[in-house]
Amino acid sequence: MIFIIKVTTNKESRALEMISERAIKNKIKLLSIASPYGLRGYLIIEAKNRDDVEEAAFNLPYVKGIIGKTVSFEEIKSMLKPEMEDFNIKVGDIVEMISDHFKNEKGKVTRIDKKKEEVVVSLLGAAVPIPITVKIDNVRVIRRESEKEDDS
Repeated sequence: MIFIIKVTTNKESRALEMISERAIKNKIKLLSIASPYGLRGYLIIEAKNRDDVEEAAFNLPYVKGIIGKTVSFEEIKSMLKPEMEDFNIKVGDIVEMISDHFKNEKGKVTRIDKKKEEVVVSLLGAAVPIPITVKIDNVRVIRRESEKEDDS
């Protein structure tokens, strides 16, 4: 059975360590514990029954509780086995930063690292071209290089 544990955001790894230490110390039978990338504030625990999960997580700092129902592996499979998505950003595209320190700045994509999900962007508003690396989900394409060529 798979259970979802609500924990304090940004304390997932510490909560995971404490649950794991308690399970080892008290010989509680947990099959696995995971803190999936991108799922902030939650841990996923696999155990044979709810009592084992409650015993392992009860009254620990950062642990807020167990989400009521069990979930199936199919429901959480995409969180545990992320699929490489095909990004719709190409080298030469003009993008706008939508978060972080460079919010609302525009830049030209010079390199894409799909494995790290990052793009290297040269800021357009800077007097000297400054290459910066940002996560792909922090940019929005505002103009395609191919569209500019079509207009001429």
